[in-house]
Amino acid sequence: MILIDGKQTAETIKAELALEVEHILKNGGKRPHLAAILVGNDGASETYIASKVKACKKVGFNSTLIRFPSDTSEEELLEEVLKINKDEDIDGLIVQLPLPKHISEKKVTETIVPEKDVDGFHPLNVGKLALNLPTFVSATPYGIMQLLERYRIETAGKHCVVIGRSNIVGSPVSILLSRNTYPGNCTVTLCHSRTPDIEKYTREADILVVALGKPGFVKANMVKQGVVVIDVGITRVEAPGTDKGYRIMGDVDFDEVAPKCSYITPVPGGVGPMTIVALLKNTLLSLSNKLSINH
Repeated sequence: MILIDGKQTAETIKAELALEVEHILKNGGKRPHLAAILVGNDGASETYIASKVKACKKVGFNSTLIRFPSDTSEEELLEEVLKINKDEDIDGLIVQLPLPKHISEKKVTETIVPEKDVDGFHPLNVGKLALNLPTFVSATPYGIMQLLERYRIETAGKHCVVIGRSNIVGSPVSILLSRNTYPGNCTVTLCHSRTPDIEKYTREADILVVALGKPGFVKANMVKQGVVVIDVGITRVEAPGTDKGYRIMGDVDFDEVAPKCSYITPVPGGVGPMTIVALLKNTLLSLSNKLSINH
């Protein structure tokens, strides 16, 4: 069993990005600039945003964090998005989800200009992804593809089962894995909460991507020997008696499933760190796109 180390892979990619930034600056270019908007003070969102700001600093990006209280109106938030859309210096914009109930995520997502939508959530970018046109691939699926590629995991002709059909992970990753490229050329089955006898499919999987949000859902009896498991789940589970009072769990029962795997991602330290470097790669791509338009 080989542990897919997302943390280490992310560090390698950050080092590559730092060199690219140096190269851009040496040639008279500008520093890539990522802006993030955080509404409210959700604990998990605070953690993500702090990691993103830290990662920007490490690779030499500029970053801007704009905070709003949780009672901010939708109108105020949209005004800020429109302002950033026009700001020539900002290459990428992310609005941290989830947003408070009174703000429409759909409206906010659609207000960000597609050229700065480094999360890859804008309908135009999702459409381009579906049509295999150059675009921003949403960060988590992009991170997963990077892990498969960098660990040289064979994907052509493999049966890949994806559990979860969200627009953020399940749906885009199923499109990417079925593409005629590497990593790709998989036969993809997309399962979800309404799939009857889900074990029938998971036991056939050569590659299993789990993005369900149910801690410890996949057990050893649900996978075959030699499977590659990518666990996207990340849930805080109460753990009385520990320092933090909680522990982070994936959607896969790691201790049970790992012995049967050829490769498996741990939680934490698997897909999570890769999501952040994928955002950075998209921000750099946004800057490169701008440069190629201006030249």
